[in-house]
Amino acid sequence: MEKIDCSANAVAPLSNWLRVVAAYVASGHPDLTNRQMALLLLVYLDPGPHTVRGIAARLKVSKPVVTRILNALSALGYVRRQKDMSDLRNIFVIRTPEGLTFIEAFAGLIERPEGHDANTASKR
Repeated sequence: MEKIDCSANAVAPLSNWLRVVAAYVASGHPDLTNRQMALLLLVYLDPGPHTVRGIAARLKVSKPVVTRILNALSALGYVRRQKDMSDLRNIFVIRTPEGLTFIEAFAGLIERPEGHDANTASKR
């Protein structure tokens, strides 16, 4: 088996991603699946309104998949559902303060420079 040269430019982004994911695992936040994280980022980073149908189309998954993801994220308090009063068949996905707190914390993990962690910063 060939060894990967981790200093190569091709894998440098993966080293950064490893740092972010490892910090996320250590953070104590709930472990989100890739689908859950994608939906959450979509809702928080793209302007709304967000509907189940629109999210399903954007993520290229079925509406039942989106419903299952929303169930999990709603249980965590990261999003909530709201009926569209002009069309009761539509459900809007709404941001929450808890979800914003999570997204900001995750963004902080990405912004943290290499070799610098929260423990180091708090000891200064």
